[in-house]
Amino acid sequence: MTATDESNAGLAAFRTVLRLPGVAPLTAVAFLARIPASAAAITLTLHVVLDLGHGYAAAGLVGASTTVGMAIGAPLLGRLVDRRGLRTMLALTLCAEAVFWTVAPSLSYPALLVGALLGGLLGMPVYSVVRQSLAAMVPARHRRPAFALDSMSVELSYIIGPAVGTLLALQLSTGIAMWVVGAGWLVSGVALWLLDPPTRAPQSPSDAPPGRVREWLDMRLFAALLATTAAVVLIFGTELSMIAALQTSGQAAAIAVVNAVWCLASLSGGFLYGVARRSPSLFVLVAAMGVATLPVALGGPWWSYALLLVPAGLLCAPSLAASSEAVSRLAPEHARGVVTGLHGSAITVGAAISTPTAGALIDIGSPALAITVAGTAGIGVAAVAALLARRGERVHRNPPDTAPVPPLTVGPSVDSQPI
Repeated sequence: MTATDESNAGLAAFRTVLRLPGVAPLTAVAFLARIPASAAAITLTLHVVLDLGHGYAAAGLVGASTTVGMAIGAPLLGRLVDRRGLRTMLALTLCAEAVFWTVAPSLSYPALLVGALLGGLLGMPVYSVVRQSLAAMVPARHRRPAFALDSMSVELSYIIGPAVGTLLALQLSTGIAMWVVGAGWLVSGVALWLLDPPTRAPQSPSDAPPGRVREWLDMRLFAALLATTAAVVLIFGTELSMIAALQTSGQAAAIAVVNAVWCLASLSGGFLYGVARRSPSLFVLVAAMGVATLPVALGGPWWSYALLLVPAGLLCAPSLAASSEAVSRLAPEHARGVVTGLHGSAITVGAAISTPTAGALIDIGSPALAITVAGTAGIGVAAVAALLARRGERVHRNPPDTAPVPPLTVGPSVDSQPI
């Protein structure tokens, strides 16, 4: 076994990544920044229901406005990073975050809908920034444990953030909770601004333009983004269906326990993915998660949901980590911000599709129907994405109107590696 193999094996893989310059501080700041990010949705929901006196459907519209804004804004803000640098983007989004979270508690419902859209459009894309910086700082051979560690950090933040937001809203007030979330955004944004992690690899030219979209958005990248959306549809659809099943069966008190088991399984899966020397492709992981999700439809007592969610949970963090790894390989340095923003939009679109679709299936059928449809759709979309990726790889290796050429022998190319 070579020294490189040893550095990629077991726990040494995580230690090697954290020893790379700038990675440990970025990981710490990213974890702290994702706590207010994960608390934002539940805080807004409780404000609409408790303070403004509207129902959960109205609260869902506010969440949808934020989601639409984020889906549109992420690639635009990524392009701004490519053109003007990280600090310029952070200065703009921090001002927008400060204004929105300061005035949001006093807005009427219609004004909050508009504000949520604008807040999402100009919101700080912390997830995209962190993944873009990791791709720039971490060599390709170490990105698997790096993105696995990042996915595990996301799981931890989603255990802490919503709980803190709910506690503040119920024990104090939703207004105070929203101000605390806003303060958290500002503190984390300032920390990122001071840290100023690189967004391009050191050897790439800093003034290279992003270029035309058709130059880098090929079938391989489209397939990776499609598989990412499928993974998020699976996760969010399963979550809503599980909550609905336990609530309608009088087991709502066990939702937190079941969710904790699911998150711990995902954390474990992310750890195993990070220490593995080899792993299945993104498309295999997403399809496997779809297969593992189908038995959850058979759940009844709360403990059965907890047990049935473990196999699917083991594949959650690996699927998201694999999607980040695949997109980072396919993103050219001069357009890394735009591509990472598109990856964030793929995640956001998946969340926007899954929640109302699963809700409609629950209303007209049952939670079991929603889980079955989500699992089946995940398998089907993963298969389609795999076919697109394979076709895109053939086109990339043998462009039209050119003779096939042997692979270069001077070294591996990041853009030519298959997903």
